[in-house]
Amino acid sequence: MDPLVRPESASDTDADLAYNVFARACPSRTTLEHVTGRWGALTLGALHDGTFRFNELRRRVDGVSEKMLSQTLHALERDGLVHRDAQPTNPPRVDYRLTPLGEQIAERLLTLIHFVEGNQDDVLAAQRRYDEGQAGR
Repeated sequence: MDPLVRPESASDTDADLAYNVFARACPSRTTLEHVTGRWGALTLGALHDGTFRFNELRRRVDGVSEKMLSQTLHALERDGLVHRDAQPTNPPRVDYRLTPLGEQIAERLLTLIHFVEGNQDDVLAAQRRYDEGQAGR
């Protein structure tokens, strides 16, 4: 069974869940933010293709600053989604790759990313209709 899908017989009460992202104090909110934030989602998606050095990853995730990529990688590493492999060479070499948990999350994110990309024409048309409707207000 898919761990992200609750069985139909499950109750909607908070007590049925070990973690409840809708509860203010739930630690899963922070992880969800790391995963679904712009740079987290793009970084996980990019790492799904393999192991990359920092600058390779920065080129793949077009538009991310060095600071934001560094912060994103640290957060994802702390969450157990990214593995950082620092090799004691001169100059130092650091590679990043997904952990098994990171792979599972990246696969789900890529499904969403591909869905959004595949339906972008419909989204753009809806935005145009909305903007045209707002112009008359």
